[in-house]
Amino acid sequence: MKDIREYIDDIDFGEVLFGKTLYSTIPSGEILSIEIPNLPDGYFIVDRRDVPLNRVKVIDDEQPVFAERFVNYVGEPILLVVGKDKEILKEIIKEIKVHYREREKVLTIDEAIERKREIVRYEFRKGNVEDAFASAFDIVEGVYETGYQEHLYLETNGMVGIYENGKVSVFGSMQCPYYVKKALVYALKFPEDKVRVVQAKTGGGFGGKEDYPSLLAIQVAVASIKCKKPVKVVYDRKEDFIMTTKRHPSKIIYRSALDKNYRIVGMDVKIYLDGGAYTTLSPVVLQRAMFSAGGVYNIPNIKVEGVVLRTNKVPSGAMRGFGAPQNFFAIEMHIDDIVLKHNLNPYYYRRLMMIKTNDKTVTGGTYRGEIKIIDMLDNAVKKTDFIKKYERYKKSKNKGIGISCFFHGCGFTGSGEVLLKSTIKVKKIKDKIIIYMSNVDMGQKSPDGIRRIAAMALKIPLKNVIIEKPDTDIVPDSGPTVASRTLSIVGRLVKEACEEIKKNKDKDEIEIIRRFTLPEGLVWDGERFYGDAYGEYSFGINIAEVEYDNLTDEIKVLKIYGLYDVGNPVNEKYVHQQLLGGIVQGLGYAIFESLEIDSNGNFNKNSLTDYAIPTSLDIPEIRTEIYKTKGLFGPFGAKCCGELPFVGVAPAVCSAARIATGKKISKIPIKPEYLKRIKDES
Repeated sequence: MKDIREYIDDIDFGEVLFGKTLYSTIPSGEILSIEIPNLPDGYFIVDRRDVPLNRVKVIDDEQPVFAERFVNYVGEPILLVVGKDKEILKEIIKEIKVHYREREKVLTIDEAIERKREIVRYEFRKGNVEDAFASAFDIVEGVYETGYQEHLYLETNGMVGIYENGKVSVFGSMQCPYYVKKALVYALKFPEDKVRVVQAKTGGGFGGKEDYPSLLAIQVAVASIKCKKPVKVVYDRKEDFIMTTKRHPSKIIYRSALDKNYRIVGMDVKIYLDGGAYTTLSPVVLQRAMFSAGGVYNIPNIKVEGVVLRTNKVPSGAMRGFGAPQNFFAIEMHIDDIVLKHNLNPYYYRRLMMIKTNDKTVTGGTYRGEIKIIDMLDNAVKKTDFIKKYERYKKSKNKGIGISCFFHGCGFTGSGEVLLKSTIKVKKIKDKIIIYMSNVDMGQKSPDGIRRIAAMALKIPLKNVIIEKPDTDIVPDSGPTVASRTLSIVGRLVKEACEEIKKNKDKDEIEIIRRFTLPEGLVWDGERFYGDAYGEYSFGINIAEVEYDNLTDEIKVLKIYGLYDVGNPVNEKYVHQQLLGGIVQGLGYAIFESLEIDSNGNFNKNSLTDYAIPTSLDIPEIRTEIYKTKGLFGPFGAKCCGELPFVGVAPAVCSAARIATGKKISKIPIKPEYLKRIKDES
């Protein structure tokens, strides 16, 4: 079966009905009544009563498919109007009247902290934090904040549901076909063999099509069952802005105990993430943020508390970096606070405390393999002339240079990979190799990397390797296309399967199935958060140069240099594409992408016209280099790559902006209004 090459809105499904969502216009309230006009023939209302179990199963099932008695954020779906004419659907939506009784709303992290509105809370520690602070030479504290970020994939969310002969098939733009299938089985109460999910060509995801498509898939499925025809829902850009998940805003508090040489001997970290109205994937996002609390530094004593807060805003969800960007911004700014307070050199100070092979992680695991972050830092500093520029810019005005050091844990957090039990199948038919996996291409080209792994393992032409389309009726569950895991985790399984095929080279046909097993030596206790949160890590160094306009309070980024350890790349061309894209997206997070909620719970921006991202004129001189090492677990020594380049950009840019402005910047995005305020306050 050939792959579907069109986007979901371009595929011809024959005679389809269209769906339009009526969503909540208030952030918190009770639905008293809904006035629905007389519908033309062939038009339908689909709501909570049409869903056998009106819940979206992700980590838990607290989120309804359609609102029931209460609405908890602007954009929460209440019902679908379904029919054949899109313009008539819009008119019907306008005529529907929802009567609410408004309830108390919570719209900020500080409000949620004060009212103890917690979705989940975790805590762990290493060493004796109390003794470290009791004997400290100095204690440095800081508060660091990050805002929303919209995924802004080119293709908005879209799904088509088809019900035939007692079986539901859903086609759509998605990252995780089996997440969608499991959610459908749960909500519809259907047997697994009566649910099929097929990924259409997907125009970008960045995490935004990890959990949200499950909700939309259930809606089109029940609509198709009710209307007895295929039903298509494709969001316009405004709907996608208002209704879909975003990156978690954060407030992170660091306290560090220093010895007389200013080395950090103890840390107390509190991480608050704004989870919005429902849980979604927030617990796992929080865990990744917490597990990066020590950064790339060897902190002997550390206590980390993490809380996801419930607010009356759109649920936060997965986005590139998955909690790590928030915390690496915080810890790198905190390191700069120590540097500036005690007039230290940011390069030498970071180097003093960096991790080495066999050092312990914050959760008591082990940094295995080649940990070359110190040599990477030395190389980056030398190639950018960092030391001379840093001293020169400190004495001058309006220019700055900054540094950030970071990692990304490869694969799912903690025991996630064990629980997933990822499975792949590789089949040889004469001179062809067919790979069956549920991981998808959404523009990142990871399936091409998988093909290359098979070709390398078998020493055959790349053209002889075929990837079967992600269709749950055909491919096994190899896990979601998230967490930079496709190449490092799934690629290893494919390589192992191909090696088994190679041992049976005389057979014209053979089928090999491989399931994930935890590599020997790795241990994880999920109850105590103790052990190896990740099997191995990729590392990065960013150095940024900026210029500050004292009149307009704008920061212009002049240069960004990135040095990355992603193991031994399978395809360097694709790696550099990921590095460049990640840097540009990180630049948006640092400076441009401001998205706020007003007092009525509405986003202040909801279109490409007013939501600013870097344009070609904003992109600075970018130089990326790969620092090759040999990974322990990935195929041919490769390590994870997709999320790493995003993580370090904001702290490097902000560090440089601090030098250029002479101000303590502790919040991103660095908007001119924010710079003007802290300038006026000082």
